[in-house]
Amino acid sequence: MIADKLAQVHSRIASACMAAGRPVQSVTLLAVSKTFGVDAIAEAHAAGQRRFGENYVQEAIEKVAALEGLEPRPEWHLIGPLQSNKTRVVAELFDWVQTVDRIKIAERLSAQRPPVLAPLSVCLQVNVSGEARKSGLAPGEVGAVAHAVAALPRLRLRGLMAIPEVTGDVAAQRRPFRALRGLFDQLRGEGLALDTLSAGMSDDLEAAILEGATMVRVGSAIFGRRPA
Repeated sequence: MIADKLAQVHSRIASACMAAGRPVQSVTLLAVSKTFGVDAIAEAHAAGQRRFGENYVQEAIEKVAALEGLEPRPEWHLIGPLQSNKTRVVAELFDWVQTVDRIKIAERLSAQRPPVLAPLSVCLQVNVSGEARKSGLAPGEVGAVAHAVAALPRLRLRGLMAIPEVTGDVAAQRRPFRALRGLFDQLRGEGLALDTLSAGMSDDLEAAILEGATMVRVGSAIFGRRPA
């Protein structure tokens, strides 16, 4: 059952927080529901999960509509790539966009965020491992983009997000998370009011929490193997 798996993930988070000397309340769980149906999301919601991450805009549109009656309302995060032609619907539908990696995208989201809604929370995606096929800003680009995005009127820059290269070695897992935390601390030192370090997934959330992650994005450990 999804409720049991959620409990197991919360136990892992609590153990990692204890190992890091951090309060368990300092880490938020984002359930990555991409490719899973509305029944699975509703089941997780009934078990107390409130934040859900989606990768594909069209799939998310259908899910948000289908689950409109859930109370309390789920919080929706876009955690997949965002094309310019999808910014309007994302600005209208989502609460967070974690994958901003271009000023142009941020400017469109700011201009298209309805004034009746709270500012859209955004994270900058950082290609912290330097992988050629992965989206995200190079570490050296983050500072200038962060200050530009923070100045946009209908956005709230919350922090940084990364998807490091997969490895089973805990020491190797920790290195990119440590580098991301260094960027995060640097930006805070420059006066940006950041509060979110979105890092760590089903296989490496412990390493991420040890290096300061405040949000972990967990899919398979909650919902099981993804449908083909």
